[in-house]
Amino acid sequence: MKNRFTQATAGSLQLHAIPAFNDNYIWLIHNGQYAAVVDPGDAGPVHHALRTLGLPLIAILITHHHHDHVGGVADLIKEYPDCLVYGPALESIPHRNQALRQGDTIDLNPLPIGLQVLDIPGHTAGHIAYFGQSDQGEPFLFCGDTLFSGGCGRLFEGTPAQMVASLDKICALPATTLVCAAHEYTLSNLIWALDVEPDNQLLQDYYQQACDLRAAGEPTLPSTLAREQQINPFLRTHIPAVQLSAATHSERKALNNTDVFAQLREWKNNA
Repeated sequence: MKNRFTQATAGSLQLHAIPAFNDNYIWLIHNGQYAAVVDPGDAGPVHHALRTLGLPLIAILITHHHHDHVGGVADLIKEYPDCLVYGPALESIPHRNQALRQGDTIDLNPLPIGLQVLDIPGHTAGHIAYFGQSDQGEPFLFCGDTLFSGGCGRLFEGTPAQMVASLDKICALPATTLVCAAHEYTLSNLIWALDVEPDNQLLQDYYQQACDLRAAGEPTLPSTLAREQQINPFLRTHIPAVQLSAATHSERKALNNTDVFAQLREWKNNA
């Protein structure tokens, strides 16, 4: 991916999706004076962004321990030694200053933002998310590898029941929440989602929008929670058409929504 910046307005704060590796996004949030980053797997693109914008780094937010989310932390704190590193309490995070779990809140002062911590295990055992609102009340969520646009994370350390509970927790947030996922998986997810729910017109329309964005070199993220609830099979296990499709593909009837989720996750794993 090109090393460039795109942004979505969140009040006076700005969100930038910094491309890294083949398909990662490192999220940068700033107010024109100070910056924080989420899941910096590679320090190089973050250094470039901060120098281009002329901003100091005051905080690093980590959602989980995988290397493509933490690999750049050591290099960043060498240049910004006063930068605080936040991360999940139940995972080993390099250079972490503050261990976080469900119910914790953090103040990113002098950035005018507070964040609530959500425990969302499934992808990894201790995965967390950060939920916040801008100074104008616009909500956003840094959800790492738990929720993607049109998909969700693989279950490396957790169970289907844990991931369903985590996704339910996310779905309880405001529908306008910006979903700041950590990977540009949208097109491949939507191709699969169309196999699951081919008659979903909103899904068809979104797929075309996503194709247009990628053809123009733009990211598909952030999405919104409202959109994901309309098009993402993993958030639609209660929909009869999704249930039927999952049962048909797995050749067995699901007993409950968690079972539907497990059928969908196995399907997507092999798609």
